[in-house]
Amino acid sequence: MPAESLDVVARHLVASGRLVDTDPERAWQHALAAQRRGGRIAAVREAAAIAAYKAGHFREALAEFRTARRMTGDDSYLPLMADCERGLGRPERALDLAGSPEASRLDPAAKVEMLIVSAGARHDLGQHDAAVVSLQVPQLRTNSRAPWRARLWYAYADALISVGRDADAREWLEKAAEADTEGETDAAERLSELDGVVFEEEYLDDDEVAALLTRGHDARGPEGDDDEDGSGDEPASPPLDGRDGEA
Repeated sequence: MPAESLDVVARHLVASGRLVDTDPERAWQHALAAQRRGGRIAAVREAAAIAAYKAGHFREALAEFRTARRMTGDDSYLPLMADCERGLGRPERALDLAGSPEASRLDPAAKVEMLIVSAGARHDLGQHDAAVVSLQVPQLRTNSRAPWRARLWYAYADALISVGRDADAREWLEKAAEADTEGETDAAERLSELDGVVFEEEYLDDDEVAALLTRGHDARGPEGDDDEDGSGDEPASPPLDGRDGEA
């Protein structure tokens, strides 16, 4: 690939990586642009797969994961591929992937991810008791700080709720909320739901807004008297790239 094309592909990949958690659709478009020029590079196909998955384009994500897997021989994509099958409404295929010989050879972290996806597939099929049993694995009692522990505990709590075991679920939601330092789950919100706490948004009507604005104006005094030296001006926004004074 020409050096110029390599530079363009790299720029699109960087943009996709920066956006994938905040604007997955734009991340997917950047990944697509990289894929058009660098489709023979495994890392490009992996980036496209992840961006498509995050954006909810499960058919495209599955195709990209399959391609990346063929190019690299890496079976660690299997849990994400299985979850794409769920997203396409094919939980049976997700379970087939989970039961494949290749899945049995995954590393411990990927095996846990596959367990979580499998439990979700059983939920999709209405097999809620089976989902609970499938997650009763030794890893559930881990004392390590494994990065997957919050997701596993959350998935188990969710399975318990689905069979009406709210009291047991609460224990696991508490553990998940404490361990989830990256905000990967909504364990804290689910705990509030179990406790009967409901957060409601309160909106003001037009008359109430007008009354508040009038009171605020009266408190400031005559227009222009409260900020003669400009000290109350809004601070200037920083440059988009975070560097002072640079475009």
